[in-house]
Amino acid sequence: MSTHTMRAIRLHGFGGPEVLRHEEAPVPEPGPGEVLVRVHAVGLNPPDWYAREGMPDVPPEVKPTFDLPLIPGTDVSGVVADVAADVNGFAAGDEVVGLLRFPTVLQAGAYAEYVTAPASDFALKPASIDHVQAAGLAMSGLTAWQFLIELGHDHPSPFQEAQHRPTALDSETTVLINGAAGGVGHLALQLAKWKGARVIAVASGAHETFLRELGADEFIDYTKDRPEEAARDVDLVLDAVGGPDTRRFLPTLKHGGALFPVFPGGFDDEETAKLGVTVSSAQVRSSGAQLTELLRLLAAGTLRVAIDSTFALADAQAAHERAARGHIQGKIVLTVA
Repeated sequence: MSTHTMRAIRLHGFGGPEVLRHEEAPVPEPGPGEVLVRVHAVGLNPPDWYAREGMPDVPPEVKPTFDLPLIPGTDVSGVVADVAADVNGFAAGDEVVGLLRFPTVLQAGAYAEYVTAPASDFALKPASIDHVQAAGLAMSGLTAWQFLIELGHDHPSPFQEAQHRPTALDSETTVLINGAAGGVGHLALQLAKWKGARVIAVASGAHETFLRELGADEFIDYTKDRPEEAARDVDLVLDAVGGPDTRRFLPTLKHGGALFPVFPGGFDDEETAKLGVTVSSAQVRSSGAQLTELLRLLAAGTLRVAIDSTFALADAQAAHERAARGHIQGKIVLTVA
C-alpha cells in the first residue's frame, strides 16, 4: 500500500465525546489469519461509549486494560484491501461486514479508514445491501441472533455458569421485547416474527408506528403504562435495556418462561426457582458464519436495519452526543468512504 497513514478517531484519555480526536494514525497490517479492510461504514454500539468513558462503573479487578491511544469501534462494512498469505475465502475487492474481535478486544479500531481483524469475523456482503445498513447489523444483529436463535459457540459466559440456551420460538410463543426500538431490540423483534412468535414491543410512544410496521402485535408505551403490570403470560422477555431494573419483568412470565437480559442485573436464584422461570444471558461474540445467515435475511427483505442517523467519521463526537440523548430508533452509523 502506498500510504501508511490514515484518518482515524482516537482517544488519548477517557471522558465525554470531546475526547474523540480526528487525526492521522498508522495503517494497521494484517497478521496471520487476518484481513485488512478499507472501511466504508461503522456501526455504533454501547461498548463504544463505555470504553470512551474508561468504564468507570466497572470494578478495577475485572476492568479490561485499554492501551492508549485507542481507536474505538467494532462494527464494520467495507472492502477487502489485503489479506494475509494464509487466508482463504476472501480476496482484495470483496465487500465484507464484521463484528471485529469481540469480546476478546472490546474496541477493535473500527473508527478509521482501515482496520484489520481475523478473517473468521467477516461475512461477504450481498451487493443489494448498502454499507450503512450492513455496518448497523453486526453487533446488534449477532446479539439478537445469539440470544434468540442460536448461541453458536461454547465459550463460558462472564455472567453465569450455565450455557445460554435460546427458547424455541413459534406461533405458540409470546415474546416481550423491552427497548424494542433500539439496535438490538428492533432486530430481535424481526427475528421473533420470522420464527412466527407473537411479539409485545415496549418502547416510548414516539416509536409505536415504527414498531408496528416491523410487525409488533402489541405495543406498550412505558411512559404511560408499566409493562410489568400490563403484560402477563409471556413465554420470553428479551430485555434489551437490562441492568438492575430487569427483575421487574419476572411477574410477566408464565411458569416455565424465561427472562433474557442483554445486560444482566442482580437476581435471586431462590426467587427464580420459586417462580419456575429461567434467567439467562449471553456475551455476544464475533461470528462471520452467523453474520452470513443474518445478511441472507437482510438481502431477502425478511430483516431490515433501521438507521437512526449517520455522521461522517470526522463527526464522531456528534454521533456520540446523539447516542447520549437516547431514544434511538435503530442504529447510529459513521460513514467513512
